[in-house]
Formats: sequence, structure tokens, C-alpha cells
Amino acid sequence: MRLLRLMAVGAILTAFAATASFAKPEYTKKEGKNCTTCHTKAASKELNEVGKCYEKNKSLKECKVPEK
Repeated sequence: MRLLRLMAVGAILTAFAATASFAKPEYTKKEGKNCTTCHTKAASKELNEVGKCYEKNKSLKECKVPEK
């Protein structure tokens, strides 16, 4: 029983940490771009050059977004 409780707590903490570390849905809605516009890969918190520019300016207007 104790192991089950420990596993449940671990699962909840893992889910919370994963959600907190990734791109925010409001940014994708605001800019109309997908996650990999600013992140090195999907489900990663690591920013590429566009992401670093966005973090600094809070807008993509000043950032060079590659055409796809």
C-alpha cells in the first residue's frame, strides 16, 4: 500500500513538472505558430534563436522566423 501511494505521488509530481516546463498554449494561440518555432524540438524547454528573441521581446515582430 505504501508503494502504491509513493508511486501515485511520484506520478502527480512528474506530470506537474512536465507541464510547467514546456511552452505555454497561450503563446501558440497569440502568435499562431507551433512549439518548434521557438523550441529546439517539440516537448522541450530548450529555446532556439527565435525563442530567445521572443523571450527578450515578448513578440515575434522583432524575430527572424524561418519560412516553412
